[in-house]
Amino acid sequence: MTDEPVRIPIEDSLDLHAFQPRDIRSVVEEYLREAHARGFGEVRLIHGRGIGVQRAMVQSLLATHPLVAGYADAPEDRGGRGATLVRLRQP
Repeated sequence: MTDEPVRIPIEDSLDLHAFQPRDIRSVVEEYLREAHARGFGEVRLIHGRGIGVQRAMVQSLLATHPLVAGYADAPEDRGGRGATLVRLRQP
């Protein structure tokens, strides 16, 4: 196992299931920076439904992140409580 950075495509959604819980914070922070730099106004973070641990972790980060204008659970057709829609501040 290596500690080399993992390259992920910057699209309008990011599925967090592929990442270790310990890496979620840094992955989300980097993803938000890149999405904002590329001009995205809204992105979707897919964290899964489960018992809500990752949802709480993600939304806690979003609550204080300087690039985030707002966030909410996704509508049912886009993941419901298993995903969070994030509105990014405009540059």
